[in-house]
Parts: sequence; structure tokens; C-alpha cells
Amino acid sequence: MKKGFRGTGTVERVDFPNKGIAVTDDGDRVIVKNTIPGQKVEFVVNKVKHQRAEGRLMEVIEKSPLETEEPCPHFGMCGGCTYQTVPYEKQLDMKLTQVKKLISDAIGTEKEAGYEFIGIHGSPKKSEYRNKMEFSFGDEYKDGPLALGMHKRGSFYDLVTVSDCQIVDEDFRTILKATLDYFSKNNIPYFHRATHKGYLRHLLVRKATKTGEIMVDLVTTTQTEGFDEEELLAGFRYALLTRHYDGRFKGVLHTKNDSVADVVKNEGTEVLYGDSYFYEELLGLKFKITPFSFFQTNSLGAEVLYETAREFILGDDKDSLNGKTVYDLYSGTGTIAQLMAPVCKEVVGVEIVEEAVCAAKENAALNGLDNCKFIAGDVLKVLDEIEEKPDYIILDPPRDGIHPKAIGKIIEYGVENMVYISCKPTSLARDLQIFMARGYRVEKICCVDMFPNTYHVETVVKLSLKKDTPKIEVTMEPDEESNYTPEEKATYSKIKEYVKEKYGVNVHTSYIAQVKRMCGLDMGENYNKSKKENPEVKQCPQEKVEYIKDALRFFGLI
Repeated sequence: MKKGFRGTGTVERVDFPNKGIAVTDDGDRVIVKNTIPGQKVEFVVNKVKHQRAEGRLMEVIEKSPLETEEPCPHFGMCGGCTYQTVPYEKQLDMKLTQVKKLISDAIGTEKEAGYEFIGIHGSPKKSEYRNKMEFSFGDEYKDGPLALGMHKRGSFYDLVTVSDCQIVDEDFRTILKATLDYFSKNNIPYFHRATHKGYLRHLLVRKATKTGEIMVDLVTTTQTEGFDEEELLAGFRYALLTRHYDGRFKGVLHTKNDSVADVVKNEGTEVLYGDSYFYEELLGLKFKITPFSFFQTNSLGAEVLYETAREFILGDDKDSLNGKTVYDLYSGTGTIAQLMAPVCKEVVGVEIVEEAVCAAKENAALNGLDNCKFIAGDVLKVLDEIEEKPDYIILDPPRDGIHPKAIGKIIEYGVENMVYISCKPTSLARDLQIFMARGYRVEKICCVDMFPNTYHVETVVKLSLKKDTPKIEVTMEPDEESNYTPEEKATYSKIKEYVKEKYGVNVHTSYIAQVKRMCGLDMGENYNKSKKENPEVKQCPQEKVEYIKDALRFFGLI
């Protein structure tokens, strides 16, 4: 099967993450994303690697027997909810099956490895569960009217105005409509990713599930030609606050962002109304949240996740951590650290994002917890600097999992038990192989669905140290989708893929080399030469310079 081949197939199964395996009439297998088991689909092969074909979904010819009528009018156009047509219990079955397969392929089945797979806990709410959305301004087609919503599936530029989105509540939908109506009537241009001209960029909406407090942040450039910005923002504030809401407004903010990257970046925030923060509650604790704070996007689901982790940690003995020190590595805003603080001597949280560490300290004080210590820094480096040694370790790493060298340091503490909370099963499966090779055994596993209608799922694992196990040095190669240090992950191909996916343009290897040298990264003597007698290669256009710099920032090189 060659690139460009157009064919049809029936989806046999879906592997994590969202990789449908379509089987053609000739018995060939093709990976087609955004599909559901049982669908008959048409695809076009866009990649063939190691005799494995990957195709882009063109059309669903026949629905799956699993599917029902979609409740959202944006389904299929919006790139968000892949599983929305599947009844919720079937969604849970699919996610559980996917994670079980990944784990058993990596470390063996329950019988072979001796662990207990408890199952999957569903989200308390199946719809209207999100407490945060980042909407983008743009148009639904070239030179079309202003749109505000999510990117169309498979498109870098076109948007879908998701005015009836089903994973947020009516207050989110009211805010979206009020904002779009106001700026459409005032003919305010959005920021064009290609020309870098325009004003409107993003609309960040957050609403606490428990307290009902709402915060809105309008993200724009500083390009204000043709209108009075102060007057415009005053009108925006009025347009929002005069609508009816079930919750109550805590703050309306305005953030400036002139970066060419299509991300929400804070280059200065002003308060248009109220405060620059709001409060949410989880399991009896109170949390102060700012516009860019990390916080689980499903508050009720987060309670299920953390209750599961706490149950794995304490078990039947609620006093098991009395007088003991707990490490909460990759601690974020310190949610789980604060949940464990009342039952142990001290919790030491380590998190690389300084803003999250500041929030964790403030929230611990807010909850009257004086035995939490939070450190800003990379886990790999900080572990060498902490004087307190752990009796228990909690791991909640980002999507790419734990750096292999950090795993080595964690294992050297020799704690009897650990709990690993994972948001990406593929990274988890890889890391569990290392832990098991170095003397740990998996005791039990449980999935928690925080993201109904999507393919994402959280997994909680309890690990215990096997006695009298000799140390084994293990070297693990990064898998295809994981990223470790900047040098390991920022290959030329990765940078090319990032720019292509985000901006829809190709960049030459020599352009990447030029920009790396421009940023002070040593590329060698002939970094700007071609292989044919080393003639000079033409200079990278400024637009592509900015795209490549964005990629270098993303991969942590600059």
C-alpha cells in the first residue's frame, strides 16, 4: 500500500490514542484516527513507515453498531469529541480495553504479572463537565464572517463556532455568544496566523463547579488601529455582565499577546472587572485559581481521581503515613499534596512550573496546612538537593512520563510503596517496564475517566518493592511519541512536524539550522551549507524564523 492510496475498510478496533485499525477487503490494515470500532470508512494513505500504513479519514460510509444519534450539532466538524456518538458505558469499555492492552503488552497480563486491574471509574457528569475552555477567533472559511470556537477537525486555520458545545454548561455558551455578537457588530478583525495582522486571538473561560464563580479573559494583540481600545473593552465588559448566568462573575480580564505562535501567552494582563482569580473546592479543600493556573478541567472527575489515589496510598490503614515524609513529584498546584498533608508528617512537592508552585504555596496557606513544602524545579535535578528523604512517593508526571534518569533516582530511595497517576497510558506502560526491571511490582491498577466523549483517560497504579531483588541497570529508548530532554526530543524531523502541524507550512533542514545558530545553539562549521560543494543556502524567511523559534521554545531549547 503506497502513499496516496484511497480505499475503504472496516474498523476492527481502536488502540490508544485514538488509532483505529481499519481492515480492507484485501485484508490490509491501515491506522485511521478519529474512528470507532465497527465503522466502515473511506481513507487516504498519507504515511507509510516500517510497512505500516496510516490514513486520513475522508468519510464514514457506514456507522458503527455502537453509535447512536449525536447530541451535539458540531460533532464531526469540531476536532474535540471523538466518541460522542457512543453511549457512555460503551465509551468506558473502549477506554478500559485500550489501557488493558497497553499494560498487558508492556508488563504481562494480570495472571502473568500478578496485579489486580480494578476497572474504570466513570465521570460523575457525562456532559457539561468542563470547568475551562480556550476558544479561538477566526473564520469558518476563507474571508468568511468572524467565528469563535474550536478548530475544525484536520484544519490548521478554519474554525467551528461551537455555540451549542455539550461538554460545557449554558454559562459558557452564553459567554461565547455574547462575545461573538459584540465583536462581530463592531467589525473587529481577528489575528490572522499567516499575515500576523489583527486584534482578536482567544477567549479563555473558566467556571468553578462547586462555587459557581466565573472568570473570562480576552486575549488580543496590541494592534488597535481603527478603534478606541478602552472604549471597545468597556463595551465588551458591559456585553458580558448584562447577560443572565447560573453562576456569578468573579472577574473579566484582558491579556495582551503579540507572539506569532498560536498559543495563549501572557504578555501582560489587566483587570476589567472584579478580581484576577476565583475559587474552586475539591474534597473539602479550597483552591485559588488564576487565568493560567493548571487545574484539572473536570472538578467532579478530579475528586474521583484523587479519592482513588488516596485509597491506593492509605488502603485499610488510615494511619499508615503517620510520622512519615511523602514526596509529591510533578505536583502541579499541589492538590494531592494537600489531600495527603493531614495524614503524614510532611509533604514535599516538586514542580517545574514556578507559577504552579506559587499557587500551591498560597493554597496550602489558604487551607491552613503548614506541613507542605513546594519546590520549583526539574524533578531530575531537584531530587539531589532535597534533604528530607521520602517514606512514600506519589508520581503525577506530564504526558510524556518520567525521564529515565529521574526514574533511576526515584528507585534508589527504595521506598516500599509508590502511586503513579498517569494521563497518558503509553508513557505509563513504558515507565512501568523500568520500575519492574528494577525491583518493583505492580499491585493494582484503576482507570478514571476525566474526559467523557474524548479518547483521553487517567490511570492510577500502585507499586510495591519486591524484597531481595538485585539492582538491574536498565536503558530504555524513548518511544515514538515521548519527549525527554530538549536534546533528545528536538530532532529536525520533530521540529518539522511541529511547524507543519501548527502552521501548515514546510521548513527546510537548513532553515532550522540557521535559526538554531541564530538562537545561540552551536550547529557546527557547515550548518548553513548544502552537501554539494557547500554553496550558501538561501536565508530563512522571517515568517518561518518565527515558526521555528516557536518550535524551539516548545521543545525547551530556548
